[in-house]
Amino acid sequence: MTTLNILHLYPKEMNLYGDRGNILALTRRAEWRGIDIKVIPFEPGDKLPKKVDIIFGGGGQDSGQEKIADDFKRISSDLKILIEKGTPALLVCGLYQLFGEYYQPAGGKKLKGAGIFNLHTVASRDRYIGNIVLKSKKFGEIVGYENHSGLTFLDEFEEPLGEVVSGFGNCGKTDEGIIYKNCIGTYLHGPLLPKNPKITDFLLETALKNLGEKTELKELDDEIENLAHKVATTRPR
Repeated sequence: MTTLNILHLYPKEMNLYGDRGNILALTRRAEWRGIDIKVIPFEPGDKLPKKVDIIFGGGGQDSGQEKIADDFKRISSDLKILIEKGTPALLVCGLYQLFGEYYQPAGGKKLKGAGIFNLHTVASRDRYIGNIVLKSKKFGEIVGYENHSGLTFLDEFEEPLGEVVSGFGNCGKTDEGIIYKNCIGTYLHGPLLPKNPKITDFLLETALKNLGEKTELKELDDEIENLAHKVATTRPR
């Protein structure tokens, strides 16, 4: 049986608004296809595992980001190597911000990011909360829930995850998130993956491809997932 190792970054501090549900979605959709999943929680001071097939990191409060900031600097170069070689990843909210150049909290010191994403984030006085719908070239319609005060500015040459149909997104303009190589950054909580199985399967397929495994995943009955997706699109912001 094929085993995929998921590196879960800072689950104690960076796990708001159901982000752990993304790990559950990856695990279940893999197991239903006969793929074994090993989740490796990573906390400050830990040593990065030698084998990483998928990277996941969730959101957290500014205080949580400050707690992990120094340790995150320690592993940033290793994470960049993993991303550059094509390791699939999903970074939500707080870790989406820290994968960029920097995050400037309101009234706090600037937190240096990993510089993997060509973007930066500045906290605003407002908070952007509610359901959000995106139109993505890669994944079609994406639904989720955003809750952030950060305004994220992408370099003009970077590819966003999707176009905002309803909601706020990166900075209240037209785009949300980012796609870089096989890495996805986004503000969408909810959690994201149970309602968007195409993204879940992309992460799994890419991880298998990197291992030289068969990448055509067995089709699943997504009736419940599709219903959850549809309901999410009807909820007012």
